[in-house]
Amino acid sequence: DFTEMMRALGYPRLISMENFHTPNFMLVSEVLLWLVKRYEPQSDIPADVETEQDRVFFIKAVAQFMATKAHIKLNTKKLYQADGYAVKELLKVTSVLYRAMTTQGGERADLPEEDSTKFKFDLGSKIADLKAARQLASEITSKGAVLYDLLGKEVELREARTESIARPLEINEAEKVMKIAINSVLEEVQKTKDMLNNVALDEANLEAKIEKRKLELERSQKRLQTLQSVRPAFMDEYEKIEEQLQKQYSTYLEKFRNLTYMEQLLDDHRRTEQEMFEEAANMLRVIQSRLKEEEQHLLRSGSNDDSDIEIQEDEGSGSEGDLPMARHRGSTDALLQGRGGTRIVGSMQGGDTEEDEDSGDSEIDLDEDEEEEDDLEDDSMEISPGKS
Repeated sequence: DFTEMMRALGYPRLISMENFHTPNFMLVSEVLLWLVKRYEPQSDIPADVETEQDRVFFIKAVAQFMATKAHIKLNTKKLYQADGYAVKELLKVTSVLYRAMTTQGGERADLPEEDSTKFKFDLGSKIADLKAARQLASEITSKGAVLYDLLGKEVELREARTESIARPLEINEAEKVMKIAINSVLEEVQKTKDMLNNVALDEANLEAKIEKRKLELERSQKRLQTLQSVRPAFMDEYEKIEEQLQKQYSTYLEKFRNLTYMEQLLDDHRRTEQEMFEEAANMLRVIQSRLKEEEQHLLRSGSNDDSDIEIQEDEGSGSEGDLPMARHRGSTDALLQGRGGTRIVGSMQGGDTEEDEDSGDSEIDLDEDEEEEDDLEDDSMEISPGKS
């Protein structure tokens, strides 16, 4: 029976039961793959059965496919044995296909051998089918919920339905309703006819516009070709002006670079002058601070050595003009001797004479240190109160 069914289904090779006396897994796998492709040509079952792992995967894939698609339960152990027990499992699939062929009037749809070797997998169609299945599932759930609600209202609606059925039907009202429905249908038909006529008119208008645009496009292209072929009259002058502009631009760039370089040099020169001025100012401040420190040191040394100061006066000179000169000379000698750490000689009164202006012995500016001289005079006055 198995061989006859396979021959009727259009299997390209001849099969005898002697082929299954010994395990023949290659023949079983070939028959299974052919039956699966005959059941669904777009199936994606691998045909590799070289290793043991590939064979196990092949048998599992075929059994899962037949269980989900055809609701046929196959024994994988018997199929893997590939002997006479496997024929019984193969007979389950072949009988289903044979019955389907006989019920359709014996129509045979033989697949070419090329399709048995090629496996096509259209991912786009599978995704579309999945989306459609999800949409149908959502619609089924929504319709089921609505149906459940309506069935809940069936008890109340049953009485109203029986009353409406039992009530006698008036012919006049029925005629009026039918006439209204017929008129509405006729109006809709007329509207659709008008729309179809308008569509035809619109189509004709659009075709006329398209032809007009095509003619305008051809004219524009021809005009463009003529304009490209003809050289403008002002092109020579334009090229000359462009060359002059290029030269002017090059000179402008050169002058701009020179100007920026000169500005940078000027900034550097100003910066160096400013640094020199700052250094000179710092040197002046340092010198002034040193002079002040030396003056303070002289004052401190003078205040510490007040006990060693000797006052010398010329008692025999009776001229009033020599007295100021002697006093001033004594004060300058006292300052110079105080700088060296020696004796200081001073007088009670201070003043400048013409001889002091001519003499260049003093190296200290006494005008700037008038307060210090007053302090020295006060010290001299305290030392010799009798002579004052």
